[in-house]
Amino acid sequence: MAAAFCLDRVLAFCFLALLACAADGQLSPTFYSSTCPNLQSIVRSAMTQAVNKERRMAASILRLFFHDCFVSGCDGSILLDDTSTFTGEKNAGPNANSVRGFEVIDTIKSNVETACKATVSCADILALAARDGVVLLGGPTWTVQLGRRDATTASQSSANSNLPSPGSSLSQLISSFSSKGLSARDMTALSGAHTIGQARCTTFRSHIYNDANVDASFASTHKHTCPASGGDSNLAPLDLKTPTTFDNRYYQNLVVRRGLLHSDQELFNKGSQDSLVRQYSTNAAAFSCDFAAAMVKMGNISPLTGTKGEIRLNCRKVNN
Repeated sequence: MAAAFCLDRVLAFCFLALLACAADGQLSPTFYSSTCPNLQSIVRSAMTQAVNKERRMAASILRLFFHDCFVSGCDGSILLDDTSTFTGEKNAGPNANSVRGFEVIDTIKSNVETACKATVSCADILALAARDGVVLLGGPTWTVQLGRRDATTASQSSANSNLPSPGSSLSQLISSFSSKGLSARDMTALSGAHTIGQARCTTFRSHIYNDANVDASFASTHKHTCPASGGDSNLAPLDLKTPTTFDNRYYQNLVVRRGLLHSDQELFNKGSQDSLVRQYSTNAAAFSCDFAAAMVKMGNISPLTGTKGEIRLNCRKVNN
């Protein structure tokens, strides 16, 4: 009975938090209700096929959305290819040989264009796809606010300066998220995205070889995948136990010093977020609630609306 009461309180808080995020934004969940009524089912169908083919793809699309929103807002700018006269975000340091899933977004865009020509932005497609990927791996759902328009430019330098590094300290992480209007609690909840997906050796080598706040056996295991030199692109799961299930295992890992990235373990290292990490590690419902609310909040970072930007016909390039 007590557990059920606790869950009811968490769900009630989650609902109110989502309403607050939605009320503060310029977007609407019903934006395409008359112009593209089947949008959400089209996106969900394509994401289901993509994730069934490769479960890791859910994490890749989620990361793509995060890396889009943190650079000039959620405007689809990360999807733009470089040209002979334009240098975008794809080859910035945090993205090069790392962000992936562009072909999945291309497929969804093509399907949406067939149903609703020149109507739905790539930015909104990415927001919906990120949510659907989380749900497909057993994570929480949330109401995606819609009405974003697409950027007509992108900035490699902004991507280099705005995206948090895997070597970030706790204070750097809090500052980075705060600059986007996200609280320390939002940051800790959103970091739970690392309960799925993989990371390259180059992003966690320093942590497993040099940091003191890492479990010795965990570090030893990963040194086989990530040698002291070479093998930079070798992959390891961010959550060794359930890498393709969206759960609260990430926080359980942090409590026993098994965070793969330095920035992960910084959340539980005798700092301000330790108590929240402990809470999430034992209360999956609280994590799910906060993650969903933070995703709505992140999705509302500086969207282009009204007559700003455009509705790209091809997510990889601006319209002629």
